[in-house]
Amino acid sequence: MSFRLPARTLWQASPKFATIPRISSQAPSWRRHYAVSTDETRTAIVTGSARGIGKSIALRLAQDGYDVCINDIEANKSIADDVVKEIQSLGRKSFAYTADVSNLSEVQGLVQASVSELGPLTTMVANAGIAQVKALLDLTEQDLKRMFEVNVYGVYNCYSTAAKQMISQGHGGKLVAAASIVAFKPFALLAHYSASKWAVRGMTQAFAMEMAEHKITVNAYAPGIVGTAMWDLIDEKLGEKTGAKKGDTITKYSNELIALGRTSVPEDVSGVVSFLCGKDSDYMTGQTIVIDGGIIFT
Repeated sequence: MSFRLPARTLWQASPKFATIPRISSQAPSWRRHYAVSTDETRTAIVTGSARGIGKSIALRLAQDGYDVCINDIEANKSIADDVVKEIQSLGRKSFAYTADVSNLSEVQGLVQASVSELGPLTTMVANAGIAQVKALLDLTEQDLKRMFEVNVYGVYNCYSTAAKQMISQGHGGKLVAAASIVAFKPFALLAHYSASKWAVRGMTQAFAMEMAEHKITVNAYAPGIVGTAMWDLIDEKLGEKTGAKKGDTITKYSNELIALGRTSVPEDVSGVVSFLCGKDSDYMTGQTIVIDGGIIFT
């Protein structure tokens, strides 16, 4: 006849096994390092934030607990002031500063004003940009120059000026910029716009490599077809080329290109930007995230 003793009985009875050290099942304790200290007031500059995606980003960051500097060009000053009032109604500090991002000295003034009004800069969102619908062979030297002045030089001016400020503060930070789905797949009649957004992707990756040692993360967001004034213009100009009625081009794109079957709204984008600006993205840098409802798959 055979019988078995419970395993615990064998462990207690055998002096041979009694000397084996018990192995702790407790997981090792890892310390998380944040790009921006969660103990300090978080401040953000959002360029091109008087309307559209920029406005949505500014309001979302205010809801997230940031004090926000609203930036736009002089022509949009009155609506920028309205955004400031909305943010202040949420209990956050805010002010508007007029600057053209293509002008380095104006961006430097923007950053200095934000630090003076709101405190140390923790986040820069280089959202400002322009678009133009035009055939490649019709482009002028001025068309190309202005596109790159705003969309490429503008991002560089914001990244570099904000980075220098963050490095001087010594607490890391977040640099975020607007790319586009056309930074992955160009659209016809948007060649120079597409090229400028490819440049934003490349610059974002390069900045990410060089800023890592300073605990500054650098990422970009790539919206698809969004219901904003910019896409209204694109729809209108494409319609002039193809003979389509106003609204038909975006409807066609939405039905045929977008997997989710609808044009996006600014809030679809600002939610992702909120993530890129927050602590949950601290281990992400050099990335461009597509938010297009399923046009481009990466």
